[in-house]
Amino acid sequence: MSTTLDFELAPWQIQLLQVLTILVAAPFVSGVIAKLGSLIQGRRGPRVLQPYHDIRKLFRKETLAPEGSSWFFLSAPIIAFSCYLVVPMLIPVLTSYPLPLGYTGDILGGGFILALAGFSVAIAAAGTGAPFAQLGSSRSMTFAALIEPTILFVVFAVGLITATDLPYAMAATLHSSIAQEIRPAHILAAVAFFLVVLADTGRIPVETHSGTLEFGMIGEAQTLEHSGPALALLTWGSAMKQMILYTILADVFVAPWGLGASRSAGAVLVAIPTLIAKALLVGCIFSIVDNSFAKLRLFKITEFLAAAFVLAVLAVLLYYLGGG
Repeated sequence: MSTTLDFELAPWQIQLLQVLTILVAAPFVSGVIAKLGSLIQGRRGPRVLQPYHDIRKLFRKETLAPEGSSWFFLSAPIIAFSCYLVVPMLIPVLTSYPLPLGYTGDILGGGFILALAGFSVAIAAAGTGAPFAQLGSSRSMTFAALIEPTILFVVFAVGLITATDLPYAMAATLHSSIAQEIRPAHILAAVAFFLVVLADTGRIPVETHSGTLEFGMIGEAQTLEHSGPALALLTWGSAMKQMILYTILADVFVAPWGLGASRSAGAVLVAIPTLIAKALLVGCIFSIVDNSFAKLRLFKITEFLAAAFVLAVLAVLLYYLGGG
């Protein structure tokens, strides 16, 4: 007997649904992670839906720009937010098969788009002349330069194993056999990417990813001079970036299951709560790690990122030595 969800969706509709899923679910995932972190610390914490209320209030406020800032200061949040809307078109979010735009960029291309978003925000912060904003911009670019080599080696290792650098093909290769998942080279690459995402989402910072202390301000410092809708876009975009990284980690590197295998509405819609559940699981693991270890000093973060880089290099060497 047919159901109302037996009809097929057009590829562009599925692609749009992928973007909307990241767009709408990202603040919810951030809210759950923030709530869990508060409970671990013995606090009541904010409501799970608090990020939605914060974004709504910011859109109602006035946008102000520091004196002497250029036009790019107000353009950077729009550029960054646009970049976060593009990446879900290139990665497996809801389907196990590539959508039309899935062939237009590999996983490195998606990384470059995310880097463009971060670069735009950093340039806008540096152009304000505010000391804290410039401090956060400098630190952000420094750590980004340390993260990028690790990402390159991780992609190189997984590309060698799967014979491609397309995210959909990587996920399909890992989904084809459990043997692909337990390859030592793939495990090392996945752990290296896990550490990169851990650092890139601010879960092992100097102080705290949401703090405003001088010694701990990295990402937060870059948004101090923004207000109103511009700050809303940056806040929303930060949640989207976190959701995108969790999706890549889950659907490409660790657990590429639960994705829709056909274009039927039922299969695609079932993939939405599955994705959110996987993102919440990854986020909860990160929150537990974040609240279980002492925060790192500034110079220790370079050692942490160096460890991730060594794991990625070992993954490549292990593959060439025959153990991958």
